[in-house]
Amino acid sequence: MSAAWTTAAMPPQAGRVALVTGATSGLGLETARALAGAGARVILAARNEARAAEAVADIGRSAPGAALAFEKLDLASLASVREAAGRIAGQYASLDLLVNNAGVMAIPRRTLTPDGFEMQFASNFLGHFALTRLLLPMLCAAQAARVVTLGSLAARGGAIAFDDPQLARGYSPWRAYCQSKLACVMFAIELGRRAKDAGWRLVSAAAHPGWSVTNLQSVGPQMGLDRPSLASMAMRMFEPLLAQSAAAGALPTLFAATAPWVGNGDYVGPDGLGGLKGAPVLVPPPVAALNAANGKRLWDMAEGLTG
Repeated sequence: MSAAWTTAAMPPQAGRVALVTGATSGLGLETARALAGAGARVILAARNEARAAEAVADIGRSAPGAALAFEKLDLASLASVREAAGRIAGQYASLDLLVNNAGVMAIPRRTLTPDGFEMQFASNFLGHFALTRLLLPMLCAAQAARVVTLGSLAARGGAIAFDDPQLARGYSPWRAYCQSKLACVMFAIELGRRAKDAGWRLVSAAAHPGWSVTNLQSVGPQMGLDRPSLASMAMRMFEPLLAQSAAAGALPTLFAATAPWVGNGDYVGPDGLGGLKGAPVLVPPPVAALNAANGKRLWDMAEGLTG
């Protein structure tokens, strides 16, 4: 295992079907691009069909002949998640790779989804939980499936408010984001435990991109505002010094998705100072994510919320 792992080390992906959420920009776009370039058939799942068409054209220019498809998916809507999963199941016999990538960050004001869930908890975690559960039969039908769920450096500061997961009491943008990303890592580890115990041909891992330059830093913090937020301006100020490109930020995801030695419960992130940037390596998950009792509790809670 090399600290200088790049996409050149990816095994061929021909014959594999991969689904990437939030694949129209940033980390998702770069993840889809690399997988398509390695020969996978990639389903780009996103809300905006026009942006998806642009992404497909973009990937096609860098990977001529790439096998690409669009699937409309709004992770903030359980109805949309169920409909998308149903359409995918009707088109493919199995699914080799699911990358739970899409997300929103630090929404200034508490916002609820149509299902009544706090937006970050829903979009980042609950929607992906439901999607994964619905696609689990397809994943188990593959020869060697993987699920990669995106965490974040922010997960280290997260805590699950089991008595108030929608943060009706004491919402703050970063508390909500940190909770949602810790939940993602806990989910990846718990899915890995269940896959191992059940003997499924499935590896569930998590990855975080360090600090990568994407529109995540601007869209969420400015949602509902008529001018750039202080948080957004501060992040843009320090990006040139501390951040890396979206293509570099996608490497931990691609490592987790394709490296032969990645196993259930593994966590991948950059090897640089503070995990902000660098080459992808196995890194310790947030301590809170390793609590097996809380992992089961979160899973059971998510099942209850999503049905």
